[in-house]
Amino acid sequence: MTKARLTRLGLGVASAVLALLAAFAITSLVLIAAGDPVGEVWGQLLSWPEQRNWANIINNATVLFLSGLAVAVSFRMNLFNIGVDGQYRVAAFTAAVVAGEAWLPGYLNTALAILCAMAVGAIWAGIAGVLRATRGVSEVISTIMLNAIATSLVAYLLRKAAVREEGSNALGTKEIPEGSRIGGLPFGDFEIYGFIIMAAAFGFAFWFVLNRTRFGFDLRATGQSTTAAVASGVSVKKMTVAAMMISGAIAGLVGLPILFGDAYTYGSTFQSGLGFAGIAIALLGRNNPIGIALGALLFAYLDEQSNPLQILVGVSPDIVAITQGVIVLTVVISYELVRRYGVRLEQREVARALATPSTDQPEEVSA
Repeated sequence: MTKARLTRLGLGVASAVLALLAAFAITSLVLIAAGDPVGEVWGQLLSWPEQRNWANIINNATVLFLSGLAVAVSFRMNLFNIGVDGQYRVAAFTAAVVAGEAWLPGYLNTALAILCAMAVGAIWAGIAGVLRATRGVSEVISTIMLNAIATSLVAYLLRKAAVREEGSNALGTKEIPEGSRIGGLPFGDFEIYGFIIMAAAFGFAFWFVLNRTRFGFDLRATGQSTTAAVASGVSVKKMTVAAMMISGAIAGLVGLPILFGDAYTYGSTFQSGLGFAGIAIALLGRNNPIGIALGALLFAYLDEQSNPLQILVGVSPDIVAITQGVIVLTVVISYELVRRYGVRLEQREVARALATPSTDQPEEVSA
């Protein structure tokens, strides 16, 4: 490993550590200001989870990883896809309806539902991409509006497609047949989502496409400089739409681990808010699949450990939401500070190299 690569790796680790330490300090100050027991809160949050809790952490992290991956695709194109929350809602509802109808047997039905979910997610995100490419509409504004539309649309369609259980006011689609469900993987005495294998496969595909293909190079180049991309013959408009659609397709997978591994139906109580967490996780992981996975595990760990805070310590579990928000802010600040420090190191290395006389110059021959 070269010195430059080691330096970049060290700076990356240093920025993450700096962000976590700053978040720890700021959260502690918030607890002190509120009069809460700082030591007991951190003792609970940092205690080693039980096996059951670890299974919950891994399951939650699988979902958050897919959410962060979807956001990271748009980030690499210098786009801000805030619409993952709406995209996964529409996609999960579509997958639930298709899988519940059981038009195909067994896992063929599962595959059809997953493809439909990805297609719907891609189309929903593609609307914002087309608006950005053809009319210059900010994807931030359009995806926020599409989130609201998606929430209302799914609620309306759910009433049309729902099957109400006797003695219950909950609405839900038809239950997915047992042969089309994705079985869990053994984890001690418990199980984790089998969908974790597909999540890992999509993480590898994300890395490979962006770093080992021409399309990935064009996408990254366009995100860094549209002028340079145009000069090299890349269509910025096509790349904008493509990046948003790929982001939406991955967003379509976010709710599927829950749908095929736990809920087996899409209802009014289906888990929400997963898309917004992906933004923070993508920032924390610096748009790298491994970093996103670690960020997803961290957020899932904090969520799981916060559940008994109210009972054991008498502190609202909302303190974890504050911690997660502070982590995002400190990550952005620390990454920028470390980036500037890295630039200064490079400038010093260049200046030192220029100041050192080259040994390759031929010696002057005296007359």
